Amino acid sequence: MNLQQFVFYSSSFLAMLGASMVILAKNPVRAVLSLVLTFFSTAVIWMLLESEFLSVVLVLVYVGAILVLFLFVVMMLDIELASIREGFSRYLPFGTIISVLFAALFISAAGPEQFGLRLIKEPPPHPATYSNIKALGTLLYTDYLYALELAGILLLVAMVAAIGLTFRGKRGCKSIDPKWQIRVSKKDRVRLVKLSKGDDQ
Repeated sequence: MNLQQFVFYSSSFLAMLGASMVILAKNPVRAVLSLVLTFFSTAVIWMLLESEFLSVVLVLVYVGAILVLFLFVVMMLDIELASIREGFSRYLPFGTIISVLFAALFISAAGPEQFGLRLIKEPPPHPATYSNIKALGTLLYTDYLYALELAGILLLVAMVAAIGLTFRGKRGCKSIDPKWQIRVSKKDRVRLVKLSKGDDQ
């Protein structure tokens, strides 16, 4: 076993371990930290596949931004651990059955008989002048241009739908409409009231 295979198997084991701990961890903070471990291990696998751009984006975007936000939200929320444990024990048999079925389907579809090293040869290494970003951009904006635009439209529609579902209109807005403010006359602004001698007491 060479160094590359050792790093691949070690990263794969850590990724599966972290993904399992995300589900099995009773503490939400530990679950988020396990997800960080999963993303780091996946980034190492992307690096072994010579996809440096995807590896760096995975670390910077997901670990550096999204998971940090998750961690702050989980630490600020008052989560009742007792209710989480009750739900976990309630759905444990059903989740175990689904996990076993999913693992069996995954092994039958992507096992060594379909994706073994005997069937698929190892690709030759790229030269030093190879640019992963250039190759990815060329592929996205040529062969997968319509799929990329469709994904952007779907994300835009989902964002607009989320804003429309959560927006409840103006709440306590005290802004003044300029066109009605200009139409106010002197009589509307000032009202003179004459007081008699008995009204000042």
